Amino acid sequence: MKNVSVSDFLKKYTMILALVVVAIFFSITTQGKILFPQNINNLISQNGYVFVLAAGMLLCILTGGNIDLAVGSVVCFTGAIGAVMMQAGINMWLAVIVMLLAGLAIGAFQGFWIAKIYVPAFIATLAGMYAFRGLSNVVLQGYAVSIDNTAFLNIFGGGANCYVPDFIGGGSGINMTCMLLGVIIAAVSFVLTLNKVNTQKKLGIIESATEDLVKAGAISVVILWLFWKLANYKGIPTVLIWVALVLFIYNYITNKTAIGRHLYAVGGNEKATALSGVNTRNVFLFAYANMGLLAGLAGILTVARASSAQPTYGQGYEMDAIAACFIGGASAYGGTGRIAGVIIGAVLMGLINQGMSIMGIEANYQRVVKGIVLLLAVMFDVLSKREKR
Repeated sequence: MKNVSVSDFLKKYTMILALVVVAIFFSITTQGKILFPQNINNLISQNGYVFVLAAGMLLCILTGGNIDLAVGSVVCFTGAIGAVMMQAGINMWLAVIVMLLAGLAIGAFQGFWIAKIYVPAFIATLAGMYAFRGLSNVVLQGYAVSIDNTAFLNIFGGGANCYVPDFIGGGSGINMTCMLLGVIIAAVSFVLTLNKVNTQKKLGIIESATEDLVKAGAISVVILWLFWKLANYKGIPTVLIWVALVLFIYNYITNKTAIGRHLYAVGGNEKATALSGVNTRNVFLFAYANMGLLAGLAGILTVARASSAQPTYGQGYEMDAIAACFIGGASAYGGTGRIAGVIIGAVLMGLINQGMSIMGIEANYQRVVKGIVLLLAVMFDVLSKREKR
């Protein structure tokens, strides 16, 4: 029984254990530099687009292992539209709305071909990848377009002042507002888990309360540690607010809504789901329209961080998002995956990137390592499915 218990534990928490091992490894090889407050902050800021795109990519993958290859080009295209509009003096918020609507329209357009015309998702989005990369060059006329709207840069994560101000202060060099918020989030997280355990006990649901409480305690400790690190640099970067908002919303969608259940059902067995009365084609349309919307948001975050738009932006973004999902436990066959796994996958990829950069490892070798990590994650999923069969 003990062997079975250990085996189940390792299968359930493989990626978390891998994340811990990788963090310890790079902490040793970089003499602790990777855990410096500034590097923790950079990890969040540099990978904000990965969290956002991976949340949308997860919904596409849930429908049966489908992916969206166009998101990098859509990020570039929507960012280009916004940059050109703001350079022409158009109101910042109007530009933001146009970028989001453009992303949504592109996602719905691609979703239409996939859901209604039955074009394979790989082909439809591959066409979009080429088309919108070309249109990005047309909009930018092949040149970089700078963004000097200070409010836009600060709100969406660009520039030196893109942090939540310290409203409390203290003069100790620690951002007390950031620290207080971290304590509140950690406490709320633990209390919600405690309420969940109590509800399960009242309903007579047999689940391991100890495991839930230990997990909640560990999550609260990680939250406190993260906000402590951020508080020792400049505080909460504004990009973290957008990332947290997206992850919270999509965690709710996948766990608490009908469309979330339909996404899992379609990925599990599309024919059975259709026979149960669900319009499965609309589920596909929703997944890809939603992906386009998040690509628009990622475009906003990307051009804000860089303070400009360029024809080369977004290259490889789709691969980062796909990798984060699969490394985080999403199944290559669809029907399996969680937002929590997406977070773990994105952090792991970001940690590997940053750790190797600090060590001075060449970018080409970094791609090799990321490819191996992705292959191992998918191999683990395939072997697990085979073992169950």
